[in-house]
Amino acid sequence: MSVGELFNPGSIALVGATDKSGWSISTLANLRAHGFPGPVHLVNPRGGVVHGLPAHRSLTEIPERVDLAYVMVPTAAVLGVLREGAKLGIRCYVILTAGFGESGEEGARLEAEIAAFAAENGLTILGPNGNGFINAAAGVTPYGLPIPAPLLRGAVGVVLQSGALASSVLGFAQARNVGVSLLTSMGNETVVTVTDVIDYLVDDPATKVIALFLETIRNPAEFSRVARRALEAGKPIVALKIGRSKLASHTAQAHTGALVGDDDVIDAALRQLGVIRVRSLEDLIITAGLLASSGPLPGRRVGVVTPSGGASEIIADRAEDEGLELPPFAPETVAKLAEIVPSFGTVQNPLDVTGYVLIDRTLLGRALEAVTADPGIDLIMLLSEPPKVAPPDPAPVLATYAASAGRITSSPVPVVVVSNVLTDVTEFGRRVQAETGFPYVAGGIEHGLHAIGAAVRWSEQRERMLSRSVPLPRAVAAPEGASGVWAEHRAAALLASAGLPVVPSELAADSSAAVAAAERFGYPVVLKAAAEGLGHKSDVGGVRLGLGGAEQVRQAYREVVAAVPSLDGVLVQPQRGGGIELLVGVVRDPAWGLTLAVGLGGVWVEVLRDTALRVLPVDAAEVRTALAELRGAALLNGLRGSEPADLDAVADVVARVAAFAESLGDGLESLEINPLLVSGSRVEALDALITWR
Repeated sequence: MSVGELFNPGSIALVGATDKSGWSISTLANLRAHGFPGPVHLVNPRGGVVHGLPAHRSLTEIPERVDLAYVMVPTAAVLGVLREGAKLGIRCYVILTAGFGESGEEGARLEAEIAAFAAENGLTILGPNGNGFINAAAGVTPYGLPIPAPLLRGAVGVVLQSGALASSVLGFAQARNVGVSLLTSMGNETVVTVTDVIDYLVDDPATKVIALFLETIRNPAEFSRVARRALEAGKPIVALKIGRSKLASHTAQAHTGALVGDDDVIDAALRQLGVIRVRSLEDLIITAGLLASSGPLPGRRVGVVTPSGGASEIIADRAEDEGLELPPFAPETVAKLAEIVPSFGTVQNPLDVTGYVLIDRTLLGRALEAVTADPGIDLIMLLSEPPKVAPPDPAPVLATYAASAGRITSSPVPVVVVSNVLTDVTEFGRRVQAETGFPYVAGGIEHGLHAIGAAVRWSEQRERMLSRSVPLPRAVAAPEGASGVWAEHRAAALLASAGLPVVPSELAADSSAAVAAAERFGYPVVLKAAAEGLGHKSDVGGVRLGLGGAEQVRQAYREVVAAVPSLDGVLVQPQRGGGIELLVGVVRDPAWGLTLAVGLGGVWVEVLRDTALRVLPVDAAEVRTALAELRGAALLNGLRGSEPADLDAVADVVARVAAFAESLGDGLESLEINPLLVSGSRVEALDALITWR
């Protein structure tokens, strides 16, 4: 299968061309209007004249080689077209026709026949049930809906699992002066998939950024592969992934299952892969446009230059939301700005140069130049935008924007230009940008700051990913015949056998054995019910804490036995106190595989729901990043004089737990430690639960 040949044909046949179809009319008009250099052949079973051109009755009648067949025939006739084309050596197809898998059982059968035929004959097929594609970089536009003018060529590759939204996305990109390299409407992905197109775009020299609209991620392993390729190549992927519904927990016995929803796992996986997830179509295009213009951004410290005090306050609020820093300007920068800004202005970050810019047209540019030299700033946010309306004499406007463009280009740090609000870039605005080199303008403070924050996070994640190498876990055979739920006495023993830190314990068969174990450990001790399949022991009265002597142990033993029938025995442990209790859980997601949840544990886990997720494998550095994301992270750092946790030790243990879970193979459904007690450098599992598939 050659996706490159699909997107770069030298000749095209429109099969099913007819004057009665708007699809047919639009596709031919697009090819004519946007510079397709090769021949376009029309095929209609009646022949005659279609769209003012002679039509062939079949592909066989075309006297020249055809590189791409754009198929618009009725559903039942599609396979016949493929058979005819395959005999003629046509390997690439776009199938506009609907009525396949999306329409029911019979359509799914027909689609399966197409898939089988394509595999047997080495065909590359985009669709069915898709509008086609727009290869703007090469001027190849077999696309079934009208393409709004002008078609802007640029560096953003757009891949959409929605035909209906494709034209709207393209129109918005053009309204914001964001040029595309390639836009594809995927349809049913019978042969060519989203990941195939991403693979192509990673290698495409015309593409710098990849923008995705995803309804589903069909093959997480393949998506992970191409996302890593994009990250290594320095090509950001920006994705709008819809579908945030919370589904039932994967493992009812474990707390972890209740905390890990499908969308939570997708969110964690995308973040780990360096994929920027956005929440709207506007953010999709604006963020992609910014990254295509700026590339990686070097840090979170932002200097803001704006002619509006009100905008400065909005920017300060939104910057905090995005995790961006607005540090004070250096003393030398303040001194320079004091000479530039009017006396009634205030020199601070964000910098409001005041409305005096209407009198002194150089004010904003001179202030920008001073801020770009500040040693404590990683990047600049400049509030500006292209002009809307052409004046009678545009020369002064062009000169002003050319001067600003020169300052921006020569800046030692990146300058990101953002407009006040989200409006269209007019034809004159596009002309000014094209003729002066004035950079891309992110539309609106809200979307602009979201884009800057996303670009900074992507840049940081790329640096982390390229510097890490997560070793594959050593395979360990799961215990023979492992099934069902392993309660603490068996789960903890398995963890301890792997060298993981587990609180000492003994399984006592009677009260005398329990007392003997307690005296060996030293008081106080804890008694816990040990029974096959028993998950939440405290819920059924199966736990007794703080036992300080032999008689208390005997009484507690009797109470636990009475509360929990069919015991395997009673587990005796030394009681631990102090420290912070964490949850460490690994649960198998049906799509992404084993997923780690780490967060505040103990009895508060389901109430606080303060967890960070990672798809395995992970290393200790990634675990530390996850711990820092918790709302309760301050507890680990030592709060109000309490002993801070040794985060390196915690991260090491959690990473080892995750690696051990992976090593157990496909039979593991979930593994949970709750709590994992952290007290300074001591890290110890106090309770564990394992569920086998």
